[in-house]
Amino acid sequence: MELLVASAIGIMTAGGIYLVLRLRTFPVILGMSLLTYAVNVFLFTSGRLTVGAPPILRDGVTVYTDALPQALVLTAIVISFGMTAVVVMMGLGAFLGSDDDHVDDQPETDAEDGS
Repeated sequence: MELLVASAIGIMTAGGIYLVLRLRTFPVILGMSLLTYAVNVFLFTSGRLTVGAPPILRDGVTVYTDALPQALVLTAIVISFGMTAVVVMMGLGAFLGSDDDHVDDQPETDAEDGS
């Protein structure tokens, strides 16, 4: 189970980094979201993977799960949703302002003029 979750985190991280390095706005937004999901799964698994264990200590319960990573993930989900909305609006504003969705700020030069 740990190998599967670690592999999923690695694949999501690699895919997110690949998408963030693209030169278009939409893949960058998807890459940031994928990296956010990878960090959320990593935070969630940092509290150890225990199936069917309660997060609250009670009498007679010997196995429990840590509730702090769950609270951190819930907070991270809310923050990532807000940041995704901000980045989408910035990308939309840049697209509407320049009719192009390239992330780089360098103007493209024509190959015909020789410079």
